Amino acid sequence: MANKPINMSKIRHILRLFTQERSKRKISALTGVSRNTLKKYIAEFLKNKLSFEEINTLSDKDLEDLFVIKPDERELNPRQASLYLFFPYLDKELKRRGVTRHLMWEEYKKLHPDGFELSQFKNLYHEWKNKVNPVMHIEHKAGDKMFIDFAGEKLSFIDKETGEVIWVEVFVAVLGASQMTYVEAVMSQQKEDLIMACENAIHFFGGVPLAIVPDNLKSAVTKSSKYEPTLNETFNDFASHYSTAVLATRAYKPKDKALVEGAVKISYTRINAKLRNQQFFSLEELNSAIKDKTIEHNKTPLTGKKYSRFEQFDEIERHALQPLPMLRYELKKQQYVTVMKNGHVCLNDDRHYYSIPYKFIGKKVKIRYSNHSVEIFYNYERIALHKRIKSPFNYTTEKEHMASAHQFVADWSPEKFISWASAIHEDVKLYIIKILDKKQHPEQAYKSCVGILSFTKKYGNDRLAKACTRALGYGIYNYKTIQNILEKGMDNHAIEVDEQIEMPLHENIRGENYYK
Repeated sequence: MANKPINMSKIRHILRLFTQERSKRKISALTGVSRNTLKKYIAEFLKNKLSFEEINTLSDKDLEDLFVIKPDERELNPRQASLYLFFPYLDKELKRRGVTRHLMWEEYKKLHPDGFELSQFKNLYHEWKNKVNPVMHIEHKAGDKMFIDFAGEKLSFIDKETGEVIWVEVFVAVLGASQMTYVEAVMSQQKEDLIMACENAIHFFGGVPLAIVPDNLKSAVTKSSKYEPTLNETFNDFASHYSTAVLATRAYKPKDKALVEGAVKISYTRINAKLRNQQFFSLEELNSAIKDKTIEHNKTPLTGKKYSRFEQFDEIERHALQPLPMLRYELKKQQYVTVMKNGHVCLNDDRHYYSIPYKFIGKKVKIRYSNHSVEIFYNYERIALHKRIKSPFNYTTEKEHMASAHQFVADWSPEKFISWASAIHEDVKLYIIKILDKKQHPEQAYKSCVGILSFTKKYGNDRLAKACTRALGYGIYNYKTIQNILEKGMDNHAIEVDEQIEMPLHENIRGENYYK
């Protein structure tokens, strides 16, 4: 091997010309490399039994490892040289989900039947890996993890109206295998902004990783632990929506978060530094500039490699991600309440009532709600799901939630009682309308209506109609009045003139049409 290494690009040029069947004299003249040096590189090339296409896929560092032997290193024999050439390909393939060193050894043995056995293969790969990357790093499988963190340095924009400088947080997400990076400015590190940024990152990548790894952010991890950290309930719900897991990094274990911390440092150079002399007047304007710089960063070749993060992502990780769900995540709020005796709970924001199964009456339950739905949980089990209705002091009731004895009650409504009364007599209908109009709470009126209309079972339709006619004349509207008239037989006596009370006309009296 040559004593003085030449430029790696020149080695590529030499080998390209050689595979084009140029003579050594011609190659020497075209490259300016002496024929003796030239012969040594060509001999090494032939000894390794490699094609030029295989050589050309190597980075300059890998090519140097193969062709340039340092004085303190022993010369590689053909078996070692072919193995070392295989290692860069092995290193990339190990990032694919399901690919193991044993599987790659089997592939290597098919190409080189006289190659190293499994244990030696693994040992030499370990040595090569330590030489290429002196600090051992964790292997990441394609589609496996997305690491997230907030940068220490903030960015800013200027409020157009006040001229105030607004400082914002910088969120960074990076995929483990391809190092594909996403950066976004958000107003805070609160869970609402964190979830929004995570969701935007997932949609930027076009798929969902198997796990999200936050650096023990308070908005994602309520309590850190070496073995089982306590996750923020809302962030965990977000992860469930996207069918992914949350794996918090171990406290005081810098290697767990080295990838995202490296991405943060790079973002300072390739994003923050390049935007430092620009002014922005909204968060959207700032994020538009960040997006352009992030795309540029992802398309920049990796150090010592011929390919970029984007190319590596496109090749090994894009298709390993899980598909996106049909709908985006809706941020949910929650509150704890006790189930009322009527089998309903009240959502305080709207003052609307929702039913739950009657067996949970008196229990304390959790309501979790979004703009469109209301979920009710007892001991972590969902016991009811409703569409959110924002009309105050009204009820949303599922019949199956009610006990059989209460099914009839669930159907109560003004229309039901007016229709029932109409079938008996017009005066009964008018009296029921007055009852409905008088009571402050619907349930009070419903109970009075049921009691009055049920008198037909004991006294018949005719007597109830006469009792309602007499009570209308009194101008008194309640259950007790009808009960007294029927029990005392007053419905069978004609109404005396001085007994009749003329009802005053007034614009505030709603009348029967109000309930139609």
